Amino acid sequence: MKLISPQSVVTAEWVRLKCQYGCGGYGQHLTCPPHSPDPQRTRRVLDSYQRALLVHHDDYRALDELMPEIERKAFLAGYYKAFAMGAGSCQLCEECNMEHCAHPRKARPSMEACGIDVYSTAHANGLPLEVVTSRSEQPNYYGLLLLQ
Repeated sequence: MKLISPQSVVTAEWVRLKCQYGCGGYGQHLTCPPHSPDPQRTRRVLDSYQRALLVHHDDYRALDELMPEIERKAFLAGYYKAFAMGAGSCQLCEECNMEHCAHPRKARPSMEACGIDVYSTAHANGLPLEVVTSRSEQPNYYGLLLLQ
């Protein structure tokens, strides 16, 4: 975990294109594009916060369980604007009903789904993230907790 400035979080239009033309989850979850905030809205949200916590994990499913938990702990500690984002597509339901979320206290959009360039954001904050080119390599996943 690393405390960072939300202004160091990089948003970019191309990120959601990677969701649309590279991920089988596109449009299949309420936490994914086109239902998640676009990069412009994400930038506005980021700019309304003074601090953020960039959270590293080697398992995106574990990270996606962790992020709502630390959001709740931050909220209860007085950070009333706390909001978390995870990594990858939501895995809470076998199939999203696309009408209303069955797990609103746990489901969060991924950083990528919101147009965040996770690679540039990690690098801008001195953290490791490289493209994994084989199954033998250990991946790095990041979540983001916005704090105020």
